[in-house]
Amino acid sequence: MSLLILRFLFIAVSAGVATIFIGASKQGPEWLPYLIFSSVILLSLGVITIDIFTPRKRIEVISAIYFGLVVGFLLTYLVSIALTPLLESTSLAGPVQMLLGVTLCYGCTSLLLQTKDDFRFVIPYVEFARELKGFRPLVVDTSSIIDGRIADLVETNILDGQLIVPRFVIAELQAIADSSDRLRRARGRRGLDIMNRLRANDKVDVQIFDRELPEFAGQPVDMKLVLLAKHLEGKVVTGDFNLNKVAKLHNVPVVNLNEIAHTLRPQYLPGETFQLKVVKAGELAEQGVGYLDDGTMVVVESGRDRVGSTVNVVVTQTHQTQAGRMIFTRLDELVRS
Repeated sequence: MSLLILRFLFIAVSAGVATIFIGASKQGPEWLPYLIFSSVILLSLGVITIDIFTPRKRIEVISAIYFGLVVGFLLTYLVSIALTPLLESTSLAGPVQMLLGVTLCYGCTSLLLQTKDDFRFVIPYVEFARELKGFRPLVVDTSSIIDGRIADLVETNILDGQLIVPRFVIAELQAIADSSDRLRRARGRRGLDIMNRLRANDKVDVQIFDRELPEFAGQPVDMKLVLLAKHLEGKVVTGDFNLNKVAKLHNVPVVNLNEIAHTLRPQYLPGETFQLKVVKAGELAEQGVGYLDDGTMVVVESGRDRVGSTVNVVVTQTHQTQAGRMIFTRLDELVRS
């Protein structure tokens, strides 16, 4: 709405400027006022059209051009004053000043455009974005978006930091969604759905990071994520084992979704009782096997003949393996008897 009001005012002011031009050009053919008015209005509409078709404007580029022109004009003025004694007796003062202005403005603007990522004053929005919401920003990788659990975590209000999604992560999601492999395509589309779900959630501030840092040149996606997290002084959110190792190698904090899920699994002690559905027979005789909601495997002694039934079991021991935690139990009625 604010942009529509701004564009309407711009057209109205342009019409006023056209009226001033018409008043200044009293002499001329009868069609000249109409030509001036229509030309100014068409020019304003052209400016608005260019603005509409270039919606993604980079603040650091605009700032670099602005400061480059300001510094260029200032240097031109100072150099012109210094050269005045040499050029005042010749007719070259105007052309030399114009040449100096063009050269210095180009040089200053070019310098700032090439070093805009190092000149922090030019990009204040990026520098102060860290203070917007929460504590340290969380840089999200592709695997954590496809996984989907991060959206559930956001809805529990556990993650209150700003979520940073780099543009190259979204590009990777789109590439996976366009894959010829059916499974990869389904995973990519799921990731895009999770991304839309995150952006629609008012409980978290999701920001798309569009900038290309100089350190990104020639680096793989995992390394770009680590460098970005270090640049923003944030944390990497991932479920990828290799990225977890790389981030820790570079002293970048990691929020590992798998470790969170493992930590939140219920801890059963020997003697505790709970209900379990026996879904299949175990490897040993008379054993039945069931699973908790988090996927933990539960072995039920004398539970083979209870497959398909929900029974009360008592924990006898727990065992931690490389694949996860296993719980060994007995039927509750056998313990009571």
